[in-house]
Amino acid sequence: MQEELLYHPFEPIMFEDTKVLVLGSFPSIKSFENDFYYAHPRNQFWKILSTITKYPINNKDQKIWLLKSNHIGLWDMIKSCNRQNSLDSSLEDEEVNDIASLIECYPSVQKIAFTGRKAEALYRLNFQYLDIPTIYLPSPSAAYAKMNFEEKVRAYETLFE
Repeated sequence: MQEELLYHPFEPIMFEDTKVLVLGSFPSIKSFENDFYYAHPRNQFWKILSTITKYPINNKDQKIWLLKSNHIGLWDMIKSCNRQNSLDSSLEDEEVNDIASLIECYPSVQKIAFTGRKAEALYRLNFQYLDIPTIYLPSPSAAYAKMNFEEKVRAYETLFE
């Protein structure tokens, strides 16, 4: 059986005053099903940001408001790929999104953050030449158990510095 090429289903979430662009790798299967970023019920991304900002995250609109109010943009590194499951390690034949063009359209971006090593590695491979500071954030996936929730919250606080 031949794998089907998957295309990223979401547009980037960006605002005129976005200061920090958060880049993941590619939406999980649950994110595809729920039609939004970090939509797996066990993924801690929104809970981490809500803990830091005290903003509610009960629906998609509240999550977008949290991002807008805190000058955070959101997208993923991968435009299309093949996958076996939701783990980054199963992604193959990746085509990357044009991060350089996105940054050009939003000159207010001052920092890029990665929510995992796969996103960081793809950025370094393709966009290392961009003169923007970058930071690595631990994966918000519950499967990433090297850090507990409180440690992840402390790491994500660097988004707001």
